[in-house]
Amino acid sequence: MNIIDAQKEMRDAYMGGGSGVLVSGLVWLTASIVAIYTSPQTSFMVFFVGGMMIHPAGILIDKLFKRAGKHSKENPLGKLAMESTIILFIGLYLAYFLFQTEPNWLYPIMLLMIGGRYLVFQTIYGMRIYWILGFVLIAAGFLGLNTDQPFHVFGLIGGMIELTFSILIILIDRRNTKVNA
Repeated sequence: MNIIDAQKEMRDAYMGGGSGVLVSGLVWLTASIVAIYTSPQTSFMVFFVGGMMIHPAGILIDKLFKRAGKHSKENPLGKLAMESTIILFIGLYLAYFLFQTEPNWLYPIMLLMIGGRYLVFQTIYGMRIYWILGFVLIAAGFLGLNTDQPFHVFGLIGGMIELTFSILIILIDRRNTKVNA
């Protein structure tokens, strides 16, 4: 399977990845809103548990929109997607470790790590919008580390960025699907 066919299969199966970005944005917003009304610790738990639900919830959305929600075993980009998940585990560990002494760094560090992972999604889906999304999240993460904002602010910012980009990705995917039909 060549890279062009592998990317097309990934886009077709997962709505260009837009469903996962949508769920991720909702997780960010939910965890941030929880922080406003409870504590940073509870917010972190919502973020952690919600993060584990991104892939299965994204697949459910894919299936609701008549997409496969899975790729073939022969597709090498599926392995890249799984391997890039390690970036998230490293980031989550680092963020949690620093959260113990600098709680306000949790969401900025996760913005940096998740932004870095989205740069890889350009290769997985063949959509340059992931470079833009990745760099916007990275810029927000650097801003968060260099400003003194309440704990929840950069979680809300991350959620709004991802929700905005999820809509754009899904619209691009829909347009491309119609053009190719």
